[in-house]
Amino acid sequence: MAMASADYPFSELMWTMLVFFCWVAWFWLLFLVLTDLYRRPAISGWAKAGWTVLVFVLPFVGVLLYLGTQGRHPRSSSTTDQSPAEQIAEAKRLLDQGVIDEEEFNALKRKALSS
Repeated sequence: MAMASADYPFSELMWTMLVFFCWVAWFWLLFLVLTDLYRRPAISGWAKAGWTVLVFVLPFVGVLLYLGTQGRHPRSSSTTDQSPAEQIAEAKRLLDQGVIDEEEFNALKRKALSS
């Protein structure tokens, strides 16, 4: 038992674990990039095929390019970014246009005031 530990020192064990972790992290990143790519409805089929070829032919360049150019952008039209007054004004506009009824307007107003 003591002979086995001398043949594979602790530093090599740590190095092996680091390499294995990086290998798993790389495949996880590749999986995330491809699932994000194929879930985007705004990207055409040819663009998806091009990104896939790039990711498999030049993996590091393809993944870094994809993350740099196609990474998720925060939505600016989110209601959580709006103040309660803005949310109520938007609900009033929808009510005036006839998109929602009075009951829905009151529910949106209550929700805006409670947050």
